[in-house]
Amino acid sequence: MSITKLGMPKFGLVMKEGALVAWLVEEGAEIAGGDEVAEVETDKINGAVEAPAGGILRRQVAKVGDVVPVGGLLGVLADADVSDDEIDAYVAEFQATFVPEGEDEDAGPRTETVAAGNRVLRYLRHGDGAQTVVLVHGFGGDLTTWLFNAEHLAGADRSVYAFDLPGHGGSSKDVGGGTVAELTEILGAALDTLGLERMHLVGHSLGAAIAATYAAQNPGRVASLTLIASVGLGPEIDREFIDGFVAAESRRELRPVLERLFADPAVVTRQFAEEVAKSKRIDGADEALRTIAAASFPDGRQTVHIREATATLEAPLLAIWGAEDRVVPPAHASALPPAAQVETLARTGHMPQMEAAGEVNRLIDGFLEGA
Repeated sequence: MSITKLGMPKFGLVMKEGALVAWLVEEGAEIAGGDEVAEVETDKINGAVEAPAGGILRRQVAKVGDVVPVGGLLGVLADADVSDDEIDAYVAEFQATFVPEGEDEDAGPRTETVAAGNRVLRYLRHGDGAQTVVLVHGFGGDLTTWLFNAEHLAGADRSVYAFDLPGHGGSSKDVGGGTVAELTEILGAALDTLGLERMHLVGHSLGAAIAATYAAQNPGRVASLTLIASVGLGPEIDREFIDGFVAAESRRELRPVLERLFADPAVVTRQFAEEVAKSKRIDGADEALRTIAAASFPDGRQTVHIREATATLEAPLLAIWGAEDRVVPPAHASALPPAAQVETLARTGHMPQMEAAGEVNRLIDGFLEGA
């Protein structure tokens, strides 16, 4: 008997449950492993549930609107020769024996801190493989930017480190002059402290420019470089987003600003906006963000330049863009060297790693395997 559980995934560190927003496939549909089969809403953002294996969606156990704990049963995948009675028995046994994750149980990896010169950076590590992947978020984000990606990318043979940049999240709020050069130097000091000698770098937006700068300065330590919606390849940037993010003080002010990051603004939940607002109220965070914005995006124009860094890059280069990115124009990808692999994702905005997580994960997986 071949039956596969389709369960409520865990996105992020503290997720305990999610609400089923929609089924994306009908009962009886044949699907492949990795296909998106349902959409769920967490307390942070909406996300897609991927099939863990191929098969037929024989049973939609959860109904739209149901709130299901992490690990709980959403549906059942099974071969055609599995009887309805066998599926009924599987569902009944699961529901009778399933115990939701408790507050005191091991909920996975915990955030840690690392010295970076006279500063401290917070990071989260997934996996314990031989290959090292370093994830660098963008302006105004933190390590939860990668909540749909980090665990997946770790797989069986990688160690994935997601950092909070200086001025963000749980890291020191001292950003110096806030330039990409200074932020790169601080991140580099953290990588040195951790003893990470060779790595695959993945950066988003401003974090992509930091990753590219580090790669140019340390070619022997970078096995590959992935840039997602990178800044530094052209002068244009969405001033309304930058100025709005810096100025916003409340959830109500932030929500329309955050919606500019996505092709579908409905993915931004009230709780997501509230969490970002809380992060901005941490002592020193507002000043740090204003300093970084003034250094890299004065008067709504980019002063960051990574064309030379990518032109001289020795490592393989992958660039991913959302076709509906309103913050950094997708046309900026044309400034990358001809050898770069450039992928543009339809119906996706400035946050492909969240809005099209499954496709981004597959693209990065394939790229790292080739690299």
